[in-house]
Amino acid sequence: MNGEEEFYDAVTGLESDDSYEGVSEASFKDAIVFEGTQEDSDRLLHENGVRERRTALPSPMFSRNNFSVWGILKKCVGLELSKIAMPIVLNEPLSFLQRISEYMEHTYLIHKACTMPDPLDRMQGVAAFAVSAVASQWDRTGKPFNPLLGETYELIRETEGYRLISEQVSHHPPISAFHAESLNQDFVFHGSIYPKLKFWGKSVEAEPRGTITLELLNHKEAYTWTNPLCCVHNIILGKLWIEQYGTVEILNHSTGDKCVLNFKPCGMFGKELHKVEGYIQDRNKRRLRVLYGKWTECIWSVEPQEYEAHRKAERKGAGDARKHKQQEDVTVVENEEADDMPEVQETVAVVPGSTLLWRVASRPAHSAQMYNFTSFAMSLNELEPGMEGILATTDCRLRPDIRAMENGDIDTASREKERLEEKQRAARKERSKDEEEWSNRWFMSSTNPYTGSQDWLYTGGPRESRQGRSQVTGQKEAFAKAMEGERKMNEDESSMEKMDEEEDMSLD
Repeated sequence: MNGEEEFYDAVTGLESDDSYEGVSEASFKDAIVFEGTQEDSDRLLHENGVRERRTALPSPMFSRNNFSVWGILKKCVGLELSKIAMPIVLNEPLSFLQRISEYMEHTYLIHKACTMPDPLDRMQGVAAFAVSAVASQWDRTGKPFNPLLGETYELIRETEGYRLISEQVSHHPPISAFHAESLNQDFVFHGSIYPKLKFWGKSVEAEPRGTITLELLNHKEAYTWTNPLCCVHNIILGKLWIEQYGTVEILNHSTGDKCVLNFKPCGMFGKELHKVEGYIQDRNKRRLRVLYGKWTECIWSVEPQEYEAHRKAERKGAGDARKHKQQEDVTVVENEEADDMPEVQETVAVVPGSTLLWRVASRPAHSAQMYNFTSFAMSLNELEPGMEGILATTDCRLRPDIRAMENGDIDTASREKERLEEKQRAARKERSKDEEEWSNRWFMSSTNPYTGSQDWLYTGGPRESRQGRSQVTGQKEAFAKAMEGERKMNEDESSMEKMDEEEDMSLD
């Protein structure tokens, strides 16, 4: 395949990528790596040889107080926003592929589920993981960068026992595919996400279309679900705030057990803000457990009888108090200028006899100055010494626009973002002129084996050449092992199934 369409530095022009001979719109091989981006690169290693991950970004976020998006969004009410070029001031310094990787922050819940002999306990663990996977959305009002077609991200966490690889497999519609697996060969977690965004006047709603699949290999079980909708309020005026809502159904395709979780919308008086309630039922629709809590805080499990008795006692005699509270809140909901965020009650009333399934980890004290990142998110774009020579040239960490934004250089970030977008358009036009179809690197369009729906499945990559080798310690060594054998893999890529040619669209 012709490699002349790959994206490199604007000065050096278009060159071929010796690590992948496909037509890559996302290679950052010759992109400028800004000096001083990793000031803490000399941090001491832990006793096991793994380098301590950074706990802060190189620069705090800039203020958005003096910026208005009304001029851009006023003509977009009810429209899908992926075709609208948004200003970089609304972004956060992560690619959407890295944002997807945040699903793995609470991987210990999967490991725990793998050890449980009872399928009901396993379903509770999987349900807790499904909620925890979206917990990092709380207060994350910045938009991740849209990945370039062919952009990749690989993450190996030996201490947490997993590795993940993701790729932007389609540009129109924008689809991101990911595949994660346990280093102990006890689970596989994969999916493809098509985030459909719509603007509704005061808010932006994100519908994360796509199926999530978790396979517990030792138990020969497969679970599938879709994530809830996410809405960012006060895009035009007022303080930004987030809620997630919708029904999430987790199905165990082996036992027929199902968990139904209702992510509740805020409601008129804000009483339901962040709340999650649901139940687990068997194949005969007999309810086995009730789950409740907040996706921002914790999830509890209790027997259905105990839950109903508690709710009945809670409702008794509460009518007058509820009526009084509603009268006090009328002045809040009549605000015509902004949808004020209701007061958040940080605690969940625990029903007697409940079992805690998951509690969110505390965020760093300086999180608000760092795009409200969690400690896990802080580390995702870290570029450690020696990593540049190991990573694929299409890796998110090498994007110059994200790197510049992380370093607080918004002007350079904006210029680099525009440059990469223009190069993507040029590559697409050249590919169309040559009647050349796009071929993905590690994923292919297929059918989910459990749901029968369209999905993007992992076809194998650099990891297959590493199977059976002993594990090494240290983050740098882990990445070296991750990319080992990549050039050998390229010889087989010519047989990969051809993908549909992408339609012309500008990248946000």
